[in-house]
Amino acid sequence: MTENREVWMITGAGRGMGVDIAKAALAAGHQVVATGRTGTVESALGASDDLLIVQLDLTKPGDAEEATAAAIDRFGRIDVLVNNAANFYAGYFEETSDAQVRAQLETNLFGPMNVTRAVLPIMRKQRSGHIITISSQAGIVGGEFIAAYATSKFAVEGWMESLRYDLEPYGIRTTIVEPGFFRTELLVEDASTIWAELSIDDYADRTAATIPGWRNMNGQQAGDPAKLGTALVRIAGEDHPPLRWVAGADAVAVIEQKARDILAQIDAHRELSIHLAHDA
Repeated sequence: MTENREVWMITGAGRGMGVDIAKAALAAGHQVVATGRTGTVESALGASDDLLIVQLDLTKPGDAEEATAAAIDRFGRIDVLVNNAANFYAGYFEETSDAQVRAQLETNLFGPMNVTRAVLPIMRKQRSGHIITISSQAGIVGGEFIAAYATSKFAVEGWMESLRYDLEPYGIRTTIVEPGFFRTELLVEDASTIWAELSIDDYADRTAATIPGWRNMNGQQAGDPAKLGTALVRIAGEDHPPLRWVAGADAVAVIEQKARDILAQIDAHRELSIHLAHDA
């Protein structure tokens, strides 16, 4: 048993980044509640006395409550929640149906909210805990062909940044993780990627040219999810973990440029912006 042994609850632990986060937490000596589709999680992680596998559809609040209860029944506490499970609706906004946009938000925003609502009463009672939510560089920087996905991740950023102030008085910390492109299953069709279901002539040529690029990117991403998992365990073990952790050299470059662009845009209209008060 490690000196700082903790109980980690990880969503989407059956594939992609969630597998590597769970493996890293187990390797560090922690106990892990791995959630997702049960058979998928079992095949990805195997069996261990320190591992509890729980079925969880994060879009169903009842599933989140049952998974939390199972974690408490087995391990007695939850120290770290990693909101990792997500999917990716890709396409131009007008070609992404209203139902698809809502489905994107249901999984990527309301899903982690459901799980966090279930876990927070436990952490408040403990007066300790750490909520980690996997966002994306697309939660800071929007881009072409990702309107629905970026919307969901921008919303996650605002929720988590605000949640920090709600929870700090109870000893609960929050961290937003903003990965760049990692070699996970996010770009695997029928697993995590769903294309826009509408077709509009004005977008047809651009859509036809863009989809192959996204398909070809799968398996070629620079980021190593195993290294991310190990680094995330290190981040979680810090006495003062960051509010945001930008993960990957590509994300660092893109988000740094966004910060510079924002400052430049403020400076460009500074005089106009600061002289908007009522005249004395």
